[in-house]
Amino acid sequence: MSQESPGNLSKQEDQLKRDDGVLQESKVTIVHPRQPKAFLGGYRNKLTGVEYHHASAQTLPKRRPDRGVDVVSRTTQTVEVKSEAQQCLVDISTQTRDIGFHVSCRNDRLLPIRNTYITADEYHNTRLRAVIQLQSFVRRWLAYKEFKRLKMENDQLVAWQEAQKRKTVEDREEELRGHHQGWRNPKSEEDLILQYHSLETWRREEEQKIKSTLVGAERSKALRLMVETEMQLIAAIERQRSEIRKNNHDKAVKKFLDKAAAPVRWERAADGEPIEMDTLNTIRARKLRDLYNKVKPVPVNKEERLSILTELKDTVMEYKCDLTNDIVEVIDREMFLISRVNKSHLESMRNRLTFLFLHFIKRPQFNPEVAKLLKVPQDPFKLKNKMLLCRYCNCNLPLTNFKTLAGSQCDKCAEIINRAETRDEFYCYNKILRRLRADELQLNKKAKIPFLLKVEDIKFLAEVVWASSSALSGKDDPHDLVFVRWDRQRDWSPWNCILLTREESLSHSEVQDIHQVYAQTFIDMMEQNHARALRRFSEFAEFVQYQASQSDDALGK
Repeated sequence: MSQESPGNLSKQEDQLKRDDGVLQESKVTIVHPRQPKAFLGGYRNKLTGVEYHHASAQTLPKRRPDRGVDVVSRTTQTVEVKSEAQQCLVDISTQTRDIGFHVSCRNDRLLPIRNTYITADEYHNTRLRAVIQLQSFVRRWLAYKEFKRLKMENDQLVAWQEAQKRKTVEDREEELRGHHQGWRNPKSEEDLILQYHSLETWRREEEQKIKSTLVGAERSKALRLMVETEMQLIAAIERQRSEIRKNNHDKAVKKFLDKAAAPVRWERAADGEPIEMDTLNTIRARKLRDLYNKVKPVPVNKEERLSILTELKDTVMEYKCDLTNDIVEVIDREMFLISRVNKSHLESMRNRLTFLFLHFIKRPQFNPEVAKLLKVPQDPFKLKNKMLLCRYCNCNLPLTNFKTLAGSQCDKCAEIINRAETRDEFYCYNKILRRLRADELQLNKKAKIPFLLKVEDIKFLAEVVWASSSALSGKDDPHDLVFVRWDRQRDWSPWNCILLTREESLSHSEVQDIHQVYAQTFIDMMEQNHARALRRFSEFAEFVQYQASQSDDALGK
């Protein structure tokens, strides 16, 4: 029997059986929760199969008394902290022996010490030794790491030095092979100079041998035979010169025509991509180039040749002058004879036609694009201060016709004098000049002086000023010598240079201040050589202007 009560309370009467077996009624008050209770699990009896659930306590928690302050509030986060002594809820004490008080120790026992007792000093010493050992391991690892880094750098340095030595040896062997190949199979004027130099060496040896071993009529006969042999060798060299000039002329003409027919080219500022544009002048030059390639005496049939000649005649007849009249006259003559005579009889006529048409192409009034490629400018005022007098042929010639900037011989006179008298070879000096220009372009894109110098100027600097040997070691191998800057902060010039070997030039290029590396006596000797070179080249206008501009820049700074 149960009875519901308002709210969350209910009363229920149950019968309980006492230990003696008598039933007794009792009233039980049940408190119903405001929310359903959570399932807390349970267990099942394996023997009876009865399930038992865990239940939470039905007793209401004791409410804390209101202290008159807000406990849950934002103000509690900023409350001032204060210290206050408090008494523990439970008193704990220990009993010790004292006068008039006895504590029994019958049930006391000593606990065995399983480990060695460690004092504070021993503990801190142990920690210190562990830290020192750990630091030693770390430092050993760092030292090994640094050792590996230094070893790798040293290996790279040794490998680089060996590669440089191998490269130097290979370059020298390649130069010697090129030197020997050019001497045996000449393909340029430089190779012919090598042959003349070898001829002069042979002549001197033979002359010395004859004069030291023969006398009287036998000596005269041997010298006459030697001169005849020398004349035959000179004739053979000149035949090779004619063939080389012919081949070089064809290559130079092809390069000239291709350069004139090339479109105008520049780089786009946004991305650096090249842009090409054809103008009326480049189109005209390309048309004349293609026609010139057709006109050259190549084996074609008569119909094609007549078609080419007709096209050429129509092209040149647009202009009226003596040159075009000569071209038209040769064309008409070939068109008349092409079907009447053998092709071999027309060879000279076709060569003349090619020669005349090439002159037609090189005239700016017929081909405006070649005006910027001609050595002699069309405007006479552009030749002012750019002409020199050759004291041997008494001709006023442009600067480009002089091999030595500070000398007084034109190219042709210097070549004739060299072939007839000294027969010097300039292969090594050409190599030195090319290397100098390449090195200066890497340091300064606007380098000027190295490109004004000629091979003879480099020979003068090397032989007269620097005695054909290294300024540091005195080595005189011409294949291993190079010109570098004396002061790295200034542009290269004959009065700011030094002659060194390749290995020495690499070390000298690292010098920042020459006064801290070289002795004063050595610096004075270098300045004397620079003064000698300055006296030699100060006569030339280009060097004077360059030196003046350098002085103005120094004063401006």
